[in-house]
Amino acid sequence: MSSVTVACVAAEGCGIGESPVWEEASGSLLFVDIASGKVSRWDSLTGLVRSLAVDAPVSSVALRRAGGYVATVGTRFCGLNWEEQAVTTLAAVDGDKPNNRFNDGKVDPAGRFFAGTMAEETAPAVLERHQGSLYALHPDGRVVKFFDQVDISNGLDWSLDRKTFYYIDSLSYAVDAFDYDLGTGRLSERRAVYRLEEEEGIPDGMCIDADGKLWVACYNGGRVIRVDPVTGRRLQTVRLPVDKVTSCCFGGADYSDLYVTSAREGMDGAWLSKQPQAGGIFKVSGLGVKGLAPNSFAG
Repeated sequence: MSSVTVACVAAEGCGIGESPVWEEASGSLLFVDIASGKVSRWDSLTGLVRSLAVDAPVSSVALRRAGGYVATVGTRFCGLNWEEQAVTTLAAVDGDKPNNRFNDGKVDPAGRFFAGTMAEETAPAVLERHQGSLYALHPDGRVVKFFDQVDISNGLDWSLDRKTFYYIDSLSYAVDAFDYDLGTGRLSERRAVYRLEEEEGIPDGMCIDADGKLWVACYNGGRVIRVDPVTGRRLQTVRLPVDKVTSCCFGGADYSDLYVTSAREGMDGAWLSKQPQAGGIFKVSGLGVKGLAPNSFAG
């Protein structure tokens, strides 16, 4: 196995960098900065970053089969036309909770856009608890609510056989699994498959690799961990030069690079002087495993 290397490929200084998604067609990495309300695209060939500003915190972005992207903006599911820099509302949620916003989101294998909400933070990971819910936007425009009482709706992905949905509610400090019905999108039989150790910090974004193992970004833990959801064991730890690691996805020509987002919000000058790359986008190479192409929203 080749040695693992970590490089900062885009020193973006994101307040809260999140939701990395590889776009194979353009050889680019999409990501968002929740704090500044920007969706960005990093071109792996030129190294240039282009951005689209929206009118509220934007917490996740995903590919769309019809072209362009979908994103969660404030408490809205939106469509993004990159060329025209235009944002269209597709649906809205949590109308009775003006203090809420969406957080992480991802498209399932059937083309539904899953995303969850949370209360706005007063400081990193400090917020009114149990205010969030998990939703899915169906391709026909319907929104389905799965459950509420969520603290910080976060990482999500699906097993290779499409029968299990993995999900993180950050303040549970665990990765959960549900039985998942691909035909209907229904979830059942929730259980924990991995509980984080104290030094691993807070579980944030997550993705699955081609071997069915989960990669979990550890906020305040300065690392990404590889977990076997069947045995509940941690298999590997990759340390990064920043504490506030937020999410990850596989990308590159053959999906063998792991791209990792990070945050700098809540860090003072002394902390930032020790971690000047905080809020940057990192590429982890040499892991010896590959990921999968992301799903695209079918609506």
